[in-house]
Amino acid sequence: MKVFNRIFSTVVVTIILLFAVANLMFAGDKSDGGRPYRVEISRLVREMEVNGSADISECEYVTDIEQYKENFYSTDSDYVIREINGELYRFDYNINSNSEKALPTGIVNVVLCVMSVLLITVMLYIKFAILAPFERMRDIPYELAKGNLTAPIKETKSRFFGKFCWGLDMLRENIEQQKQRELEMQKEKKTLLLSLSHDIKTPLSAIKLYSAALSKGLYSDAKKQHKIAENINEKADEIEGYVSQIITASREDFLNLEVRMGEFYLSQLIEKITEYYREKLALVKTDFIIGEYKNCLLSGDLNRSVEVLQNIIENSLKYGDGRRVELIFPEDDECAQIAIMNGGCTLCKDDLPHIFESFWRGSNAKNIRGSGLGLYICRQLMRRMNGEIFAKIDNDIITVTAVFARA
Repeated sequence: MKVFNRIFSTVVVTIILLFAVANLMFAGDKSDGGRPYRVEISRLVREMEVNGSADISECEYVTDIEQYKENFYSTDSDYVIREINGELYRFDYNINSNSEKALPTGIVNVVLCVMSVLLITVMLYIKFAILAPFERMRDIPYELAKGNLTAPIKETKSRFFGKFCWGLDMLRENIEQQKQRELEMQKEKKTLLLSLSHDIKTPLSAIKLYSAALSKGLYSDAKKQHKIAENINEKADEIEGYVSQIITASREDFLNLEVRMGEFYLSQLIEKITEYYREKLALVKTDFIIGEYKNCLLSGDLNRSVEVLQNIIENSLKYGDGRRVELIFPEDDECAQIAIMNGGCTLCKDDLPHIFESFWRGSNAKNIRGSGLGLYICRQLMRRMNGEIFAKIDNDIITVTAVFARA
């Protein structure tokens, strides 16, 4: 805002200087040396000094010459007094060029005034309708980063930042919901672990008692020993069941992958991907090739479909050679396939079946940052949209194909 205020001040000063210079230029044109009627009067004075009279019939500005008499100075016209041969003469004149020059001067001032008012009005509008609301929103991302999620983000009346404000508010609500879900999940997991740990204690205590009895020889009968062994095995199975519950709980879907099913055209999906990646890949000198495709109506969530393709392309950029990313569209009458190819694949074929598992990372990702969730999320989203995703490796080219259901 300080920079804008400096610009605004500079514009105002420039306008004032422009007014001053324009008016000074026209004032200079009206100076005595630049008035043509004086030239005419000087010529008539010289003529009268020589001849005693002068002819004003051909004069453009001088209308009358009057010698000094009573009421000499009383006249409605403009005049100039000159002394000729000891006598005073009044030269009346009517200079039409005055009005001619006054007219452009007025026009220039009016035009400058209108332009100045418009310019200042536009700049003030930008300041109060655009910059001022944005100034109030500049601390919102910082507050969100700090975890301050309580204050809602209000949309301004001008609606210039309507979608921006709506997006920020959605982000705030989403972060707040995720935080709440995480707390609830942590609470549920803690409760589950406490419950299971308590349940495990009972069969574990029984196993310890049976083991102590056997070690002390309290059961000498073979049938009794066999029965105790069966009891130990039964309790071990019970503990194994509890452990399975713990493993299942740890593998539960920890991401909120909501899908809003609808219909969209394949061209809409490709346009969104192209719009985002065309310029981005051009900056890093990576060829972005879109193959030919037949437009068709797909079933699913357009935004989630964009997310799937973005995750695949980001993986291509992260683990590929960066030379090119190509989208091809294998023909299929029952579904629509989008295959994303890139070269420079260093993934081992033995690792290929695991790339869609959560938190799994291949041997080629040791020095590359990541969470191992990208392709896992892609598979979960595709299956929620009644689609599928798979990958194959051919030499150093990896192809990840997303299969969409037709509407």
